[in-house]
Amino acid sequence: MAISDISLTTGMRNNLLALQKTSTQLTTTQDRLSTGKKVNSALDNPTNFFAAQSHMSRASDLNDRKDGMSEAIQTVKAADAGISAITSLINSAKGLASAAAGTTDTATQLSYYTQYTEIQGQIDKLALDSGYRGTNLLDSATLTVQFSEITDVAKLDIVGIAGDNASLGLTATSWDTGDATAASKDLLSMESALTTLRTTSTTLASNLSVVTARQDFTNNLISTLQTGADNLTLADMNQEGANMLMLQTRQSLGTTALSLSSQAAQSVLRLF
Repeated sequence: MAISDISLTTGMRNNLLALQKTSTQLTTTQDRLSTGKKVNSALDNPTNFFAAQSHMSRASDLNDRKDGMSEAIQTVKAADAGISAITSLINSAKGLASAAAGTTDTATQLSYYTQYTEIQGQIDKLALDSGYRGTNLLDSATLTVQFSEITDVAKLDIVGIAGDNASLGLTATSWDTGDATAASKDLLSMESALTTLRTTSTTLASNLSVVTARQDFTNNLISTLQTGADNLTLADMNQEGANMLMLQTRQSLGTTALSLSSQAAQSVLRLF
């Protein structure tokens, strides 16, 4: 049936249009209340919709970088724990070398030397065990930490060292010959190794501070981006709730007005 087949009075048509408009607004308000957003698609507000999408995409990319930063922190901590343990062992070895340098008794020196070589073996093992998820900064590895969502725009290269005896310059001259100066020579190499470890520890601490600062910055930036996206798309629930009550009232009044406007047509029935 064509629209022109039915004739409505001017009052009925105006009330019907108002009622249809109210119904559309009511549907829109219900959608906003159910989703919590005033912009659910590009049709609602293209500018805000695509701007919010951009913010959320960047926040998601940065969140992936944040995971990499967390792993980098653990890698640095693992290396630092290894340095601390190796430093402790070298200090113990220094005590043995000092004791050996203070005596010419061959049997005593041999006992100290045996303990010293055992400590050296443990140093090598500690250096090998100081890795985290396949990256060992005490085995000459380099860890690259990406900060920006765009690769290589902002990054940090954390360069490790070789923490084994040979690389640290820890020698093992014979102490069982009765020569007290042999142990004294090893004391010098141990002091040099400790200096290298302290320098490396300081560098790792500096790198850790950078990564931690960038991690905090990334957390704040992600929150800012998410808040910005929400400001562009989220609905004011108090306002939408008030709108719902008003539209329901308007719908009820519109239905009543449409009924009243149809009474003139209905009065014709009384003639029969």
